[in-house]
Amino acid sequence: MNWRVETVDLQLDVPFTIARGTTTVTENVLVTIEHDGETGYGAAAPSNRYGETAATVEAILPALLEAVAAVGDPHARRSIADRMCEVARGNQAARAAVDIALWDLAGNLLDVPVYRLLGLSAAPDRLPATSFTIGLDDVESMQRRAREAVGAGYPVLKLKLGTDRDRRIVEAVRAVAPDVRIRVDANEAWTPTEAVAHCETLAEYDVEFVEQPVPAEHPEGLQYVHERSPLPIAADESCVTAADVPAIADRCDIANLKLMKTGGITPALEAIHAARAHGLEVMCGCMLETNVAIAGAAHLLPLLDYADLDGSLLLESDPYGGIPISGGRFDLGSVDAGTGARPR
Repeated sequence: MNWRVETVDLQLDVPFTIARGTTTVTENVLVTIEHDGETGYGAAAPSNRYGETAATVEAILPALLEAVAAVGDPHARRSIADRMCEVARGNQAARAAVDIALWDLAGNLLDVPVYRLLGLSAAPDRLPATSFTIGLDDVESMQRRAREAVGAGYPVLKLKLGTDRDRRIVEAVRAVAPDVRIRVDANEAWTPTEAVAHCETLAEYDVEFVEQPVPAEHPEGLQYVHERSPLPIAADESCVTAADVPAIADRCDIANLKLMKTGGITPALEAIHAARAHGLEVMCGCMLETNVAIAGAAHLLPLLDYADLDGSLLLESDPYGGIPISGGRFDLGSVDAGTGARPR
């Protein structure tokens, strides 16, 4: 079993701003695993919010890949996932890169797409459309981006909020997007009382749900909002792995999972099942990611209620092609083997 690791700088189409700051270039760490004549591709999109950088990913990957080699069987992904957790209990994005590559490799070795390895169907009516995210900007720019996204056929918009102009932003976007679903994400920017007031306002504009309105470090604040909000609440920063699900179960309506938070497809399945067992709806989100990571997450679509898998759509260019997408919907059935992500 051979592997390669490469870090790439990916320029964004436009600067991407959330309540915590602005990004113009995102670093992804690519992992390629070769075995028995086939190749699997994986990628990490580390986030400082969860204590990872490209440097920390690069530093831990040799040990994680040695754990893969120690198991020796790319199909033994549960054993490999357990071994990687022994090597690095945290470092979820690094583990995700390896896990995605192994699922892709397994699918290529067996000549089947990952969703079939998962026992799932690619029937279009089982696949929720992804949202298209509009980063924070002045009101006019956000309205223009929304108009462009609607014109491109995206049926769901996600608006980043957390400013003193939040109402004007939503009002302006709704004016040019009267028929699409709108979701908002405050990225922990509001206090509990502010969040409740914002939710009452957002309900006037037929917002679908509100994501992470308050800081994850204050779970009682999330519960306060959940009990008083007229809109459903999704937990993102408050829900990192499956172990977090019981604590948020009575504090939100939707668990937002990400492969870069859970540690890959294998632990994401555990988080999905945990969320279902606690009566929560499930969304899979993403970071600013190459198609390699997005394609891996897309194979979980049949298990989801909502999708926010637009990270690669926000890049100026991507060295990898992914699963075709039209009108916000992934053509999962077009994947012949593995995840469907390949070098351009």
